[in-house]
Amino acid sequence: MLSEWVGVLLFLVGGLLVGGGAIVTSYLIHPRRYQGQKYEPYECGVDTIGPTWVQFKTSYFLYALLFVIFDVETVYLYPWAVKFQRLGLFAFIEMIIFLFILIVGLWYAWKEGALEWK
Repeated sequence: MLSEWVGVLLFLVGGLLVGGGAIVTSYLIHPRRYQGQKYEPYECGVDTIGPTWVQFKTSYFLYALLFVIFDVETVYLYPWAVKFQRLGLFAFIEMIIFLFILIVGLWYAWKEGALEWK
């Protein structure tokens, strides 16, 4: 029984050796001098003027969240559509409920003005 775990143990030891070797190698060859520009803010090759902390509009994040929601819907909808004939009435009703929940969510976001670009 112990011989069955030898492969797992060798794989674990090999992974630890590779990871540890990479860390040790990085420590040995990294530059030791201070690089002043390393800690300066950088954006698109242009030096920043003024404060670098800028607040973004929340509408960007709302659009991103809505995109993710409806992208996930597509991930679930496509396999269902491929096997539609074999799934039967129960799966059809489940998908109608799923789409109804998503449509209600879209309606709510639209009503609250999340889709308006201001």
